[in-house]
Amino acid sequence: MRPRSVAFALLLALGLPGLGLADGAAATASPGSTFPPPLSAYTGEEGMNLSQVLAHRATLEPLNLIATVIFLMAVLHTFAAPKFLELAHRVKKRYAARHPHRPGEPAPVSPLGEVLHFFGEVEAIFGLWTVPLIGLVTWKHGWSMAERWIGHGVHFTEPMFVVVIMAISSTRPVMAFAESMIGAVAGLGHRSPVAWWLSILTLGPLLGSFITEPAAMVISALLLGRQFFELHPSQRLRYATVGLLFVNVSVGGTLTHFAAPPVLMVAGKWGWGFLHMIEHFGWKAVVGITVSTALYWLIFRRELSSLAAKAHHADTERKKRPVPKRLILLHLLFLAWTVFTAQVPVLFIGGFLFFLGVLQVTEPHQEDLRLRSPLLVGFFLAGLVVHGSLQQWWIAPVLSQLAALPLMIGSTVLTAFNDNAAITYLASLVPGFDAARQYAVVAGAVTGGGLTVIANAPNPAGQSALQRYFHDGLSPVYLFAGALAPTLIVAACFLLL
Repeated sequence: MRPRSVAFALLLALGLPGLGLADGAAATASPGSTFPPPLSAYTGEEGMNLSQVLAHRATLEPLNLIATVIFLMAVLHTFAAPKFLELAHRVKKRYAARHPHRPGEPAPVSPLGEVLHFFGEVEAIFGLWTVPLIGLVTWKHGWSMAERWIGHGVHFTEPMFVVVIMAISSTRPVMAFAESMIGAVAGLGHRSPVAWWLSILTLGPLLGSFITEPAAMVISALLLGRQFFELHPSQRLRYATVGLLFVNVSVGGTLTHFAAPPVLMVAGKWGWGFLHMIEHFGWKAVVGITVSTALYWLIFRRELSSLAAKAHHADTERKKRPVPKRLILLHLLFLAWTVFTAQVPVLFIGGFLFFLGVLQVTEPHQEDLRLRSPLLVGFFLAGLVVHGSLQQWWIAPVLSQLAALPLMIGSTVLTAFNDNAAITYLASLVPGFDAARQYAVVAGAVTGGGLTVIANAPNPAGQSALQRYFHDGLSPVYLFAGALAPTLIVAACFLLL
C-alpha cells in the first residue's frame, strides 16, 4: 500500500533520541551552558518561597517564562480550534459563491479557508507552536544548542509507539477479535445498543492494563463508532460518552505497572510492581469505572433504550467475510511484540515494518491501512512532548511544596493542561517524596487524564477516531463537562477507598 513508505519515513523523521526528558549528560550544568537548564542547575534557592523560586529561575533563564507563555498559547489555541473550523467553513462557502465553476470542473479552493482549517486541526496545533519556540531557542542560544535540545533532551518514544500501536490496533483482524470478545459480553444484553455501550465503556478501558492504554483507546473508540455513534445519539449523550471514555481509559490502565504512561514513568524508580498497582490503584479504578458508567447509564437510560429502534445490522455484512483465526493470532502477536518492546523504538518500529509485509501478503483479508490518524496523533504528541520538556522549571517546585491532598488536587489540575506522564516524570525527580505523596501525584495524574484532549496520551487517538461524529470539531468545553462527573467519582475512589 502506498502510505507504508510514508509511514516509515515519518516514523524515522521523529528520530531515536534518548529515553529521558532531560539530557543526563547535562545533569550538573549551570544555567546558560545548556538548554533547558536541569533542575540541579538552580542553586541558592534555600529559604525562598514558591514565587521567589519561580522568579529566580525565570531570571536565570528568561526563555523559561517565554516557553511557558507559548505553551499556554498553544493550550488556548486547542480551545479555540472549533471556532477556526467554523470560520474556515464560512470562508470556503463565500469563496465558492464568488467563484462559480462548471459541472465536472474541480471546485475552487480558498487559500484563506484552507489556512483557517489547518489552524482548526487539533492534532496540528502543538506542532505549529513549536515553530516560534524553536526559533526563539535558536535566536537566544544558537542552532547547535537547539539541535542538542531536540535531538538529545527530548524523547519521542511515546509518539512513535502510539503511531505503531494505533495502526496495528485498527486493522481488521484485531478489531474482529476485540468485537467478538466484547460482543460476547454485550450478548448478555442481546447485543442491544445499551449492552454494547456498557460493555465497551467498562471492558475496553480495563483492557488497557494489558494491551496499553493507546491500544485500548483505539479499539474502544472504533467500536463505539460502529455500535453506538452511528445511531446518531444526542449531542449531550455524545459528549458524555467521550468524556466517560477518556476518564475510564485514563484509570483503566492502572491494574498493571507498564500500561499507563504516567505509571510507567515512575514504576521502576519507585519500585512499583503488579501487586502494588492492584493493591493501591487497580481495584479502586475498577470501582470508579463501574460507578461512573452506571451513573451515566441512569442519567441517559431512556435515550439509550430508544436507540434500539435505530439499530442497524452493519455487523451482519462483516460476518460474511470472516477473518482466519490464524491471521488474528498473528496480528495479536505483533500487538504483543509492540507492547513488550514499547520502550525500544528500534525493535517496535522493526516489528511494524515486518507487520506491513504481512499486510501485503494477507491483503484479501485486510482493509486499507489507515495511517492518517495515527500519524496526526503522533505529530500531536511529538509537539506536546517538545513543549512539555520546557515546563519542568515551574512544575517541579510546585509539586515539591505540596502535601499529599493538595498534591493530588494540584496534579489533577495540572494534568488538564499538560500530559499526565510529564507530571509524574517531573515528580519522580523531586527528592524526598514519601509514599503518601507518590500515591497522591499518580492518583491525581490518572484522575485528571480525561478532562482535556492533551491530558493523557491516548486521548488524541480517541478524538481522531470519533471526530467525524462531531461536525464542528470536539468542543473542549463540552468535553470537560462530559468528563467532570466521572473525574470526581474516580477522585473520590482514590481518596476514600
